[in-house]
Amino acid sequence: MIRYFQQQDEDSVIRIWLEASAIAHSFIPRSYWESKVPDMRNEYLPQSQTLVNEDEHTNEITGFISLIGNYIAALFVSPDRQGQGIGHSLMTRIKLQHPELELNVYAENTQALTFYKRQGFTITSEQTDKQTGRQEFTMKYQLDA
Repeated sequence: MIRYFQQQDEDSVIRIWLEASAIAHSFIPRSYWESKVPDMRNEYLPQSQTLVNEDEHTNEITGFISLIGNYIAALFVSPDRQGQGIGHSLMTRIKLQHPELELNVYAENTQALTFYKRQGFTITSEQTDKQTGRQEFTMKYQLDA
């Protein structure tokens, strides 16, 4: 079940973000992601519109998507639940509300790149992420593009 983020979801969302980030971005030290936990808790989550996927049987949060306007700031699925359509379901829900979307993704995160391309996103630019020094792509989605 997809629903809006509630305060009691915070620890689960941050845990999913940290674990999935460390795996998907293995080219960046885990300590970098760990150092960003306070920013997630105090800045990013409060300023984002976040939807969570909650397992209807266990009530476990299995994934989430966060937006700031039309910008997807985060889309993460619990590592042990990836490949089950959770990310696709979250993306489908957001596309219903936002006919245009934008995001940044690391060039080395080939799994995410493939996912976003399958979702209809196209690369519009390439740049270096100032915080990590890694190459990243800006990708855009536009309904009927």
